[in-house]
Amino acid sequence: MTADERRLLRLFRALSETRQAGLLDYAEFLLARVMPDAEPVASTPVEIERPAQESVVKAIKRLRETYPMLDRGKLIHETAALMSQHLVQGRTAVEVIDELEALFLRHYVSSQDPQ
Repeated sequence: MTADERRLLRLFRALSETRQAGLLDYAEFLLARVMPDAEPVASTPVEIERPAQESVVKAIKRLRETYPMLDRGKLIHETAALMSQHLVQGRTAVEVIDELEALFLRHYVSSQDPQ
């Protein structure tokens, strides 16, 4: 194990259970940012029902699957800001997911607008 891995583990263990879950969610979010898209891109949103209980990271994954045609680079800053509000500022997952859904829909609608 490297020094950074030991430090990360030490920090993780020092966190509360809720913060540990948030850190894992954030790590999954960061990993999802760098994973390449392998499948063809749909031109219309894919209907995926929102689960009753959903983490912010899972919601981001669901929304990326719902709107595969959107450029992730154009969404990353706003998505990361909302994720940060949830993890750092303590905004509820439901509030942040509602805003994420509006964000993705807004980007989809604007991408369909012929200019």
